[in-house]
Amino acid sequence: MEDMVFGRRYRITERIGSGGMADVYKAIDETLGRTVAVKVLHQRYADDPDFVQRFRHEASSAANLSHPAIVNIYDYGVEAGTYYIVMEYVRGTDLKAIVKQRGALDPIKVAEYGVQACAALTVAHGYGIIHRDIKPQNIVLMPDGGIKVMDFGIARAIDSDSTQTGSVLGTAQYVSPEQAQGQKLGPESDLYSLGVVLYELATGRLPFEGETPVSVALRHVNDIAPAPRSVNPAIPPALEAVILKAMLKDPARRYRSAEDMRQDLLRVVGGRSVAATPGVGDTTVMQPVARNSQPVSVARVDTEPRGVNPWIWVGVVAAAILVGLGVAWALGAFSGGLRVPDTKNLSVSAARLALADAGLTVGSEIAKASPDVLKDKVIGTDPAAGSSASRGQRIDIIVSSGPPVAVVPVTEGLSGTDARAAITALGLAVGSETTTSSPTVPKGMVVGTNPPAGASVGLGQAISLLVSTGPEMVVVPVVVGSTESSAVLTLQAAGFDVNPMITREFNLKYDSGIVFKTNPVGKAKAAKGTQVSIWVSKGPEQVTVPLVVNLTQADAITKLHDINLVEMLLNTDTTDPSLVGKVQTQDPLSGVKVNAGSTVKIWVYKLP
Repeated sequence: MEDMVFGRRYRITERIGSGGMADVYKAIDETLGRTVAVKVLHQRYADDPDFVQRFRHEASSAANLSHPAIVNIYDYGVEAGTYYIVMEYVRGTDLKAIVKQRGALDPIKVAEYGVQACAALTVAHGYGIIHRDIKPQNIVLMPDGGIKVMDFGIARAIDSDSTQTGSVLGTAQYVSPEQAQGQKLGPESDLYSLGVVLYELATGRLPFEGETPVSVALRHVNDIAPAPRSVNPAIPPALEAVILKAMLKDPARRYRSAEDMRQDLLRVVGGRSVAATPGVGDTTVMQPVARNSQPVSVARVDTEPRGVNPWIWVGVVAAAILVGLGVAWALGAFSGGLRVPDTKNLSVSAARLALADAGLTVGSEIAKASPDVLKDKVIGTDPAAGSSASRGQRIDIIVSSGPPVAVVPVTEGLSGTDARAAITALGLAVGSETTTSSPTVPKGMVVGTNPPAGASVGLGQAISLLVSTGPEMVVVPVVVGSTESSAVLTLQAAGFDVNPMITREFNLKYDSGIVFKTNPVGKAKAAKGTQVSIWVSKGPEQVTVPLVVNLTQADAITKLHDINLVEMLLNTDTTDPSLVGKVQTQDPLSGVKVNAGSTVKIWVYKLP
């Protein structure tokens, strides 16, 4: 695989990793001069339509993701029947290697890594993509202290049929209960896996282990994990609460979104209390109660009747009145109506229940794009949360249709000014400009964009322009003297097209099958992709020596020249005047086969 070139620009230098579905290679992008990683689908899967579709879907889906904590996808394609993806080359160490080397990490660092991972998942989930294989091997710590989530190799769109029952592709040690059972997955599955990752980073060990992947997956479904603080007492209770909430067996009881989990982890980093309150016994075992060596005191119960201070009764009555007034105020008795509850980020069914419980009637469902609320979750209501409403009033639910999106326009062949106008007209931003050679797009015009035309992206996303420097000029290889097949391969490898109409001619200098001429000629510079014509030798032409004996010298020479033979004149004496100027004999004799251009000796009579 080393020295192989993908897409005529990505030259493989070394293999850097391997997975169940693909191998990963380090490569040089010879067009932009940068180091990239090329992920190549295993050959045994290349003929499987299901795997090929999954591989293609990874590229098109992941290419839309743009975040500092997500590995960028640059390009994808097929080369010699092998599918590949070109991505950002990440220089760092994965968290699995770090925890193996150091054991349990500092709890605050663990929370900080979790904050960044949640930010990456928030972006992915916003595009309807679930990672499905969150594990410390796929989270890389960069030299600057940041992390990058990588390998969306089995990522799927949430609405894709590939998330249905039976598709269990994650790594067993980090798989969610619903994924282990082959159920349809949502973002909550990624949060469970991230909870397991944080558990391992904070304790130095996995919550569940077993002899086989299947046994480990079943433990995620059925078993109770030890509380993190029972393994490592240095873990703050707040971080333990976040981990346990993320690892709840029931997806509906976990965090509602990666952003909610991120906010709780930020509270852990800041030393504040968290919102997470997982139930005892759901994901943890009860902690042993420490034996108290001191005698337990028992409060004395006084059974003797005592007189009651009347002021106590006054206080009780006053308190009851205040409580009643507070309940009445909460129900809207003093504001003319009820309060509309906050339903943001709830499912539609949960929002309906919340409104009904508040004494309100559910109205219409209104779809609206949202940059921060997941698709099919509730953005809010109309009237808004906290508004005063009368009992039974109709409240409309505003449901997220996902992030606002735009389709990247076709800009190939446009000027830079026109391309920028087309991009900004759709609510997108214009990002960086890079140059690239193009055999078809004139210099200074736009070759394309990154993400490519037709891709769906979030509003405001920066679209980079690729501007043509014109055709790339390269030196035509010298192939004269090479065999026909070798010449064709050499020219194609240099980026040239070979004219299929090959001229074949007799040639005295070169044997049959050898190239004796090209156009353009070797060592000349031509645009990459130029068609090169080649001439191939048929070898020397064979002719039959004619009979020139008794012909005049002039007639003999003409007859030899007509078939591309050359004469050599020699004299022989005669005393017969009638023979003067005629050919006495020849060499070779007539009827002999010789190469065209060969010399024939003729002896002509002359007087002594």
